[in-house]
Amino acid sequence: MSRKLQPGRLIAATHNPGKVSELKDLFEPLGFDVQSARELQLVEPEETEFTFEGNALLKARAACEATGAPALSDDSGIAVEALGGMPGVNTADWAGEPRDFYRAMDKVEQALRDIGTENRNAKFICCLAVVWPDGHEETFLGESHGTLTWPPRGEMGFGFDPVFVPVGRTETFAELQPEEKHAMSHRADAFAKLKAALL
Repeated sequence: MSRKLQPGRLIAATHNPGKVSELKDLFEPLGFDVQSARELQLVEPEETEFTFEGNALLKARAACEATGAPALSDDSGIAVEALGGMPGVNTADWAGEPRDFYRAMDKVEQALRDIGTENRNAKFICCLAVVWPDGHEETFLGESHGTLTWPPRGEMGFGFDPVFVPVGRTETFAELQPEEKHAMSHRADAFAKLKAALL
C-alpha cells in the first residue's frame, strides 16, 4: 500500500546536474526542500543492477542510509527499438569512460547505420524510486515515445535529448523549453504516477 510523502527534506540521490534541476522543478513547488547527493557530497554507489527499478532503488537506499531522510532517485535511459532496446539500462555508460553523451549518441547512430534500418523508433524510460528511513520503498515507471534524429540538435536538456524527437513534435527534447519538456517527458510521466500515489 502506498504511503504519503510529507513535504520537507528530500534527498535527490543523483550527481547529475540535469536530473537535479528537473527533480527540483517538480518537487520544490510542492513544499519539498530538495538536496542532492552531489551537494551533500555523498558517495555515488556503483549501479550493478540489470533493471531501471533495481538501480533506482540501489541509489535511493544509499542516500537514505547516509542522511536519515527520505530519498528519491531516478534511473533512466533510452531504448532503441531496432537495437533490441539497447542501450537501455546501460545508457550512461554506453560509450565507456569518461561519460560522453555525444560519443554515445554517435555510437547509437553508427549501430543503426550498420544494420541498415529505417526504424528510428525509441523511447526514454524513467524509474523514480522513493525510500524512507524505516525501509518502506516505492517505484514508479514512466515512458516517453519518439524517434531518433541525426545530427544532434539543441542546447537544452542533457543525455540523449539532442537526438530524441517526441511523438507529435518536430523539435528534439534539447530544443524545447524546460517547461515544455517537463510536460511530456518520461520523468514527468513517472512523476505523475508518483504524485497520484504519494502526494
